Amino acid sequence: MASSSTRPLLRRLAALAGGRVRANHRLLSSSPSAVSAERASQSPVEQEVVRLTEGCVRNFNTLQRLKELHGKEPSAEGKMLRLRVEAGGCSGFQYSFSLDDKKNSDDRVFETDGVKLVVDDISYDFVKGATVDYEEELIRSAFVVSTNPSAVGGCSCKSSFMVK
Repeated sequence: MASSSTRPLLRRLAALAGGRVRANHRLLSSSPSAVSAERASQSPVEQEVVRLTEGCVRNFNTLQRLKELHGKEPSAEGKMLRLRVEAGGCSGFQYSFSLDDKKNSDDRVFETDGVKLVVDDISYDFVKGATVDYEEELIRSAFVVSTNPSAVGGCSCKSSFMVK
C-alpha cells in the first residue's frame, strides 16, 4: 500500500496517464471520413494555417541548393517539407520533419514564398495555428515548431510536446 507521502504523486501520475490515454484515443479513433466531413463543413477562413517563418523558408531553399550541388538530390523542384506528429518523445508526442515529393489525399499544404509544408490530417489536429521555424544552435540545426497553440508543455529539445 502506498504511504501518505506518495499519494499526491500517485494522483498526479494517474491524472497525467489519463490525459495521455484520452489524447491517444482521440488520435486513434478519428476516421479519415469524419475528418474530411468536418473539414468540408468549414470555410477556408475558419481553418487555422500552419505558418512558416522567413528563416524557415530561407534555410529550406539553401539546404535544397546545397543538396543539388553535392549531388545528393537530383533537383529541388517539387520537394516539400513534411511535418508529422508521432506518439513518443519525453512529453508524449514528438514532431518529425522530412522531405517529400508527393502529396497524399489526406494532406494539407501550406505555402510561403514558394516553400510548401505538408501536414496530414491527423497531425494537423495537433499543429493548427503553429509556426515552423529553422533554428541554428551550436549542437544542432533543425526545423522546429516554435509556437503551437495546441501544446501545453514540452522538452527543451523542442521536438517533444504535451497536448492541451
